[in-house]
Amino acid sequence: MSTFDDRVALITGAGSGIGRAMAVAFAKDGARVVACDVNRESAEHTASEIGEAAIAVTADIADETSVGALVAAAITAYGRIDVLCNNAGIMDTMALPADLPVELWERVLRINLTGTFLVTHAVLPHMLRQGRGAIVNTASEAGIRGGAAGAAYTASKHGVVGLTKSVAWAYSKEGIRCNAILPGPTMTGIATNTSFDPIGAARLNPVIALGEHIAHPEQMADAALFLASDAASFVNGAIVPVDGGWSAA
Repeated sequence: MSTFDDRVALITGAGSGIGRAMAVAFAKDGARVVACDVNRESAEHTASEIGEAAIAVTADIADETSVGALVAAAITAYGRIDVLCNNAGIMDTMALPADLPVELWERVLRINLTGTFLVTHAVLPHMLRQGRGAIVNTASEAGIRGGAAGAAYTASKHGVVGLTKSVAWAYSKEGIRCNAILPGPTMTGIATNTSFDPIGAARLNPVIALGEHIAHPEQMADAALFLASDAASFVNGAIVPVDGGWSAA
């Protein structure tokens, strides 16, 4: 048997980048996959690539009603959710705090942090009924340092780290584990449509710190696969850098 045979994995942000790599990796290891993305075409492309073991669901994780429909669709299709990968998120413009528009602050926090909470909040009752579950949150190197991104993204990912630890502590006795990966610079499209603040980007750009040492999405997916697996059955509340050693500097 493969590691995730008879298990269901819900992946947010599955239409591209790390989320797509996670969806493909879990499916290859036996899971049935709920590929969620705010972009319908992207979600359907990932599900089509996987085949019969996946469904595509379009949802806005920042909207509670949309999240409820997402989880309902997963339960209707498969009857359970064993793994949740909270991966969906957006970048900020790397603006320094004094230059950050309040509207952008609120949007980044709403998607990256509140969205992660909303999906977790909706999935937890199902995991509690099952008596087991594994949650893997995609935080960031910006979740443990102040100079890896702009103020909004940094604050949101620090919040994801705190939420991860809170969920892990709260539900460890109920068989639910919650861990987070901290990707360093990774080749994804998250910044493709972002217009970066030139002052903030010059000071904070993490690629400068690592030179050309940039990860592939599949390397992040491998870490998530391990944390969600039985091989990590006693790993709970861990905040795992996947950054090529950047955090060790």
